[in-house]
Amino acid sequence: MPTEPPCCAPRKALIALATAAGLLLTDPLDAAPLPDWPVPGGVARVALDTDSRPDEVRYDDEPVMVRSTPEGWQALVGIDLDAEPGTHTLKVDGEPLAFEVQPIDYEEQHLTIDDEDMVSPPEETLERIWAEQREIRAAFRSREVDAQPHLRLHTPVAEHRISATFGLQRFLNGEPRNPHNGLDMAAPTGTPIEAAEAGRVVETGDYYFNGKTVFIDHGAGLVTMYCHLDEIDVDTGQWVERGEPIGTVGETGRVTGPHLHLSVILNGNTVDPNLFL
Repeated sequence: MPTEPPCCAPRKALIALATAAGLLLTDPLDAAPLPDWPVPGGVARVALDTDSRPDEVRYDDEPVMVRSTPEGWQALVGIDLDAEPGTHTLKVDGEPLAFEVQPIDYEEQHLTIDDEDMVSPPEETLERIWAEQREIRAAFRSREVDAQPHLRLHTPVAEHRISATFGLQRFLNGEPRNPHNGLDMAAPTGTPIEAAEAGRVVETGDYYFNGKTVFIDHGAGLVTMYCHLDEIDVDTGQWVERGEPIGTVGETGRVTGPHLHLSVILNGNTVDPNLFL
């Protein structure tokens, strides 16, 4: 757990401190560390007081990833960006297990969007948007792949500039909107995008806000979403390997320029991709 409010220090500095203090989880697949970051939009590492793997661990009624570590069995819990700080509860084989979520202050971002329909959609587009949101939420909760994925993900755009970080409190044309639930990697249109980890393409589509989008289920509740593509080069149901091309950078949907919006989803909640990259 952070010893000070997470907003009081840069993310990478806290991760470095955690590494030095031995607070990082070792991924049994690739020995890469995953930071413990129990904040809204973060990942909590919760020790399970059991000698054997539990049959089921749930958070907000969603199955949770469980890993074996040198310290014992642990749950890796994706925490929703809208979660309230304080005591939260897992269900471990039906029994409650409490853990704490710490507060965090994300920065603001003010953007100007030329197309006003992308800020305040007209009435006739709302049914489409609601249907797309249901499809997106279903992809977030995909459980098609039975695998334990690597927790250190492959960077999907080799050469890029970070144009927007995770969690930003966004204002579009002065109007408050939902916080930014991904990491934006700016690159020229047509730049290749590669799969962050092996998995199955569970959905693709061309959405009102997200533009051309690919969803990949990597197993154990880990899903990645790639938005605003210029071209999609994979099909729903296709298996892709880590680092395999899946499309190209574009500026479809609601954008201010060409970039990849990468979201990482854990047990149905979008979490900070920087924890995995």
